[in-house]
Amino acid sequence: SLAVLQALEDGLKKADADPSVKAVMICGENGKFSAGADIRGFSSPKRHGVALGPLVSLIESSEKPVVAAIEGVALGGGLEVALGCHYRVAHAKARMGLPEVTIGLLPGAEGTQRLPRLIGVPAALDMITTGKHIPATEALKLGLVDEIVEENTIEAAIRLANKV
Repeated sequence: SLAVLQALEDGLKKADADPSVKAVMICGENGKFSAGADIRGFSSPKRHGVALGPLVSLIESSEKPVVAAIEGVALGGGLEVALGCHYRVAHAKARMGLPEVTIGLLPGAEGTQRLPRLIGVPAALDMITTGKHIPATEALKLGLVDEIVEENTIEAAIRLANKV
């Protein structure tokens, strides 16, 4: 939602401006990272506020390390947010994907550029063109996530952020 995008932008800008903040961790709520954009908003009149693509670029360009704590699912725009992060920690039961193609859309927040850079063109093309969701174990093998944990993903992401 626009409110989530605005909160992410505000939080990141505040963290970047605060010299006492050494790293940023982005997580979802209620055991899910993000299932992506609400497609009902795609047909709305022109929206005002931050858009997903520029937000992901803002995350990526942060001078401070940004770590995604992926629980549940990171799909569509949610995965694109995670792709903008410098590091990704996933719960062992997490699933990731870009399912937009199943409703006739291509990923719109530069996921088609970031995913191939991270996991290579063949694996990225498979994910982008089929819309399949991959489990955390496969994501680790592909290099999509840096670490898989069985315990609290948020605590693991904070540990990684403190380490880097």
